[in-house]
Amino acid sequence: MSEGLRRFRDLQRLAYEAAEAVAAGLEPGVTERQAARRMRRWLADRGVDDWFHVPFAWFGDRTAFRGIVLPHQFLPTDRRLAEGMPFILDAAPIAGGYTADIGYAGCLGANEPWERLVADLADYRRLIVDLVRERRTFADIYAAVDRQIVRHGYQNRHRKYPGRVIGHQVGQVTSRLPRNLIVGAFGVRTAQTLGRELVKERLQGRSTLWNGSRRSQHPPTPGLWAVEPHLALGDVGAKFEELLVVTEDDAYWLDDDLPHVHRWAAGADAVREDRA
Repeated sequence: MSEGLRRFRDLQRLAYEAAEAVAAGLEPGVTERQAARRMRRWLADRGVDDWFHVPFAWFGDRTAFRGIVLPHQFLPTDRRLAEGMPFILDAAPIAGGYTADIGYAGCLGANEPWERLVADLADYRRLIVDLVRERRTFADIYAAVDRQIVRHGYQNRHRKYPGRVIGHQVGQVTSRLPRNLIVGAFGVRTAQTLGRELVKERLQGRSTLWNGSRRSQHPPTPGLWAVEPHLALGDVGAKFEELLVVTEDDAYWLDDDLPHVHRWAAGADAVREDRA
């Protein structure tokens, strides 16, 4: 692994460590704002010096984006966590110019629809990387994910994100603007860097945003992509978000040492033990 990819991987692991640490401390009555502040403080204390976007937290039916229509409604609220309630923690830290963007799904106590969603998300991780390796267009892969969602009886929630994206390109932030300048939820240095990349890619007939539109009707662009399939079953939502490495002729997830991958492995082990 190159030094650059190692730096991206290490930051992604740090972001997931933050999500796990905050999730472990959640209890009934904690608000989304409190959870998001805890993530931001945890990461800043460990070397994060800027943000692609500041941490988000969604509780209850907000994990399925119920009532979320406008961009500001994604921001953390005073919604309080309760027993049996799903939650999602999402953060995109920057350290030394390197970027990560992660999404962590959890639940406070038992919730059968959540368990089903989280288990089935493993299928989407396999599907996405397989289709990228086949060099299917981004728009075609988006449509294939939608078909899988319908087969599972779920709803597509990533289409609620700005741009209806299932993923977006990430890289090193090269802006000379001061760090930690935030407008809304996004870093100004990130916006400047993304603006330059957007112009560059459009000149080549490609997009830095991965969705089902005409602009995504091109083969996967080499680079790093933050990919976030987000599903819902009624008022319960779940997702993962992690970095996918795309090369000219291959693709692979940057890291398998992640909480959702361990969760699926543990579930598979439990099934094998039951059948033994």
